Amino acid sequence: MKVTHIPFQKTGFFSEIMHHYLEQNENLSPFYTNFPDLEGFKLQLSEKEKSFTSENRTILSNALLEQYVNFQISEETKSNIQLLKDENTFTITTGHQLNLFTGPLYFLYKIFSTINLCEKLSKEFPDKNFVPMYWMASEDHDFEEINYFNFDGKKVAWNKKEGGAVGRFSTEGLKEVFDVFSEHLGNSKNAIFLKELFVKGYLEHNNLADATRFIANEIFKTYGLVIIDGDALPLKSLFVPFVKQELQDTPSFRAVSKSIHELEKNYKIQVNPREINLFYLGEGFRERIVFEDDIYKVVNTSLTFTKEQIMAEAEQNPLAFSPNVIMRPLYQEVILPNLCYIGGGGELAYWLELKDYFNKVHVPFPILLLRNSVQVISKKQAEKLKRLNISKEEIFLNQYDLISKKVVENTEIETDFSDKIEYLKNQFKDLKVVAKKTDVTFLNAVNAQERKQIKGLENLEKRLLKAEKRRQKDLVDRITQLQNELLPNQSLEERQRNFSDYYLAYGSSFLTTLKEELNPLQLEFTILEI
Repeated sequence: MKVTHIPFQKTGFFSEIMHHYLEQNENLSPFYTNFPDLEGFKLQLSEKEKSFTSENRTILSNALLEQYVNFQISEETKSNIQLLKDENTFTITTGHQLNLFTGPLYFLYKIFSTINLCEKLSKEFPDKNFVPMYWMASEDHDFEEINYFNFDGKKVAWNKKEGGAVGRFSTEGLKEVFDVFSEHLGNSKNAIFLKELFVKGYLEHNNLADATRFIANEIFKTYGLVIIDGDALPLKSLFVPFVKQELQDTPSFRAVSKSIHELEKNYKIQVNPREINLFYLGEGFRERIVFEDDIYKVVNTSLTFTKEQIMAEAEQNPLAFSPNVIMRPLYQEVILPNLCYIGGGGELAYWLELKDYFNKVHVPFPILLLRNSVQVISKKQAEKLKRLNISKEEIFLNQYDLISKKVVENTEIETDFSDKIEYLKNQFKDLKVVAKKTDVTFLNAVNAQERKQIKGLENLEKRLLKAEKRRQKDLVDRITQLQNELLPNQSLEERQRNFSDYYLAYGSSFLTTLKEELNPLQLEFTILEI
């Protein structure tokens, strides 16, 4: 196995805001507190230690033990849950939707990043305990984002009609999905593991949250991963003061709007706040709460509340109040002794909108860490790359640019007209000196002719390259096929493929390799040749 690391920026798949965050650009410094390095963690430890109470720790630990009652909990995970009661224990958290059979590959990368960071911090701060947490997005209601996964280039989908929080969805209908999936797996040892994991996860649990917990627990339990479901009464009860504040004063809207106003001067905005950033969660529905005509209304329902009624509802029925994308991060940080959130580029971009809101409600803002990203290359693909003289960094070039570059490298014909264009510009420069001595119409004619001839040369350059690509069709086809294998749909494979593709080929050694090779503080893109 060979491991290569390249800067995230050189892959071309990460936004400008993430580039600047990794580079600690001064434009972004007002939007986060501590940077993800050891000095940043030292400062974050001090801040979080002061803000998290022993009472909250006990509630959290007991709630987690209750969530694991019907699951086979490992000693490592059980110990970590118990450690959360101690004032010197802190969490590192990542979150993910309840995607069918874990969804895209980066599910693994997020969690291994989280586990490995805990181990790294335990060595650096031996008097502290660090617990890896996976926050299940059980209250999301966008089923179409999670009801499928890709296997062997095909979409395996679960079609059903149900509303509300996806974690509460029945697993009915997944037997048919399993039948389709298992047909393509074969009967190898690795295939049998995948079949059993799917069956025990989805066919032996009644709802999607329990099924997802089982699968994540089976994969990561030996590393002490703790899986948390925020859709729980003891945890929601801790959030009641913030829910009431949101309903009464709308602090999130005002604070986040102010941050967006500053951020959008330089960056694309990820999410925009609503005046009230809460949903009302009921049986089979999750709908926005709005305030109109002095009445709180639940959109698309007949539910309405006066101010006194909705405040009482928040106290008596905390489970009914579900934070949206703006408030969910706050909920996480209120109920966890958390130091750092690990996520993808899009996630961290919207977290950067939230610091002022956290300050306003007096909750410490966590460190933000970009998760590890991985490109897996087989030995056969590595050999092809070598024969085609394509470097690891060149894999990620736009396909047109990659093919053009390699075709030019593989020809003796002069396809770059830069010198010719520069020579032409110099000739016109002399002509313009003469033109300036006449009238302006002649100078305009010279400028127009210059543009026309330069455009003509540029078109000839493109036509020559196109002709050369036709002549080198075999090379073009080989490059196209290989890059399409590595980057399905011209996107990072971690966003397209499911872990089952690689588990089927490599078994548990694939997971072991990820665990050994991912370094969350390295802040680089990892390429694995296996």
